[in-house]
Amino acid sequence: MHLHILGICGTFMGGIAAIAREAGHTVTGSDRSVYPPMSQQLEALGIDLIQGFEPDQLKIKPDLVIVGNLMSRGMPIVEELLNSGMPYMSGPDWLARNVLADRHVIAIAGTHGKTTTTSMTAWLLEAAGFEPGFLIGGVPANFPVTARLGRSPYFVIEADEYDTAFFDKRAKFMHYKPQTLVINNLEFDHADIYPDLQAILQQFHHLLRLLPGNAGLITNATEAHIDSLLRMGCWTPVTRFSSNAATAADWYVSGDGTGRLDLRSAATGNLCAARLELPGVHNMENAAAALLAAQAAGVPLTGVQEGLEQFRGVRRRLELLGRWHGIRVYDDFAHHPTAIGRTLAALRAGTSGRVLAVVEPRSNSMKLGAHREELAVSLREADRVWALQPVDLPWDLRALLVANLEAAVVENDINTLAAAVAAEARPGDDIVIMSNGGFGGIQGILRDLLQKRG
Repeated sequence: MHLHILGICGTFMGGIAAIAREAGHTVTGSDRSVYPPMSQQLEALGIDLIQGFEPDQLKIKPDLVIVGNLMSRGMPIVEELLNSGMPYMSGPDWLARNVLADRHVIAIAGTHGKTTTTSMTAWLLEAAGFEPGFLIGGVPANFPVTARLGRSPYFVIEADEYDTAFFDKRAKFMHYKPQTLVINNLEFDHADIYPDLQAILQQFHHLLRLLPGNAGLITNATEAHIDSLLRMGCWTPVTRFSSNAATAADWYVSGDGTGRLDLRSAATGNLCAARLELPGVHNMENAAAALLAAQAAGVPLTGVQEGLEQFRGVRRRLELLGRWHGIRVYDDFAHHPTAIGRTLAALRAGTSGRVLAVVEPRSNSMKLGAHREELAVSLREADRVWALQPVDLPWDLRALLVANLEAAVVENDINTLAAAVAAEARPGDDIVIMSNGGFGGIQGILRDLLQKRG
């Protein structure tokens, strides 16, 4: 079958393309921005890419068009698709019908940490010899691809609550029907889709209504909003973990600040001890969720230490880009204030030098002002802050940060911003670049400036 994917270069739709190609389908696709790393992955798979969404691309007459949630009514290609009568469906629907229907689905949901936890869970199963299928919303260091069909009954998927398509406004995760579900945390996000936290809780409640009684739910006991969700109704056994010994839970995760991680059963005292080369309490919680998900799939906790120690993380999740003249530079996908705060706290705990934050508030929620006040609070862990005022940000970032932070600089030009950061940085500093977009290529600009220092 010939599948044509509209919006193919997103991590989710690119994953769909990779899985479909592996399953033997002919796959083509188009996107507004065709760029690495997804463009390279797709080209390596022999998938033809079209730049842009001109309607005449449908003249190739595919057997099925898979529509990404980037597409909307009024776009000429969407109108041409509807007028043509060609068959179409969403990516989550195609995946559910053609891949997930006969698999044990392990779905990783929540506001933060989904990509890392999904990657870690898939790797723990892989290291145990399970050869799982997976679809990850990022680029995992332990695998050469972001998605694959797999050879076992298990399929690990990053399950987000964003809407499915212009014709299906349910959350994507409503299609997956998991047997094992992880919810690591819950906060308000996606202000362009949901009006408030209650609307997000309602979507997760719908998901719990679909979860079978013989399935398993793994949750973070320290998250108050998850407690609120469970009070709305839950018909599935729940396994709770916690990084706080004062919180009632089934499992407790802890670390000693040197990379050692311990996961202890409250009932039996049994201990899983390993090393985790990812800093921060949030990554300990991600690891606890992944370990318990792997255990639910049949991987004994006594045999996962080596796999966890081999886990190398995910691109753009506190990824060390390099070290120049004693200055370390990290790249991170953090864009929600909670994620920004956790990233800065993780760096602070691991360094005796300064933490310099470089941030671009470009998420839809941030543009709508949903997290405006919390942004300034989340950046207080940094010694210095530089921020880019996006041209389409409708509120005054400079006024907010200068009023709330002692050392904040806001610029409108990416090169001016990078030059200011490079001029300030000194040996021993950790610089972390935070954005859910390309940030104008500041990573490369800053690298070049630091390399040129005498």
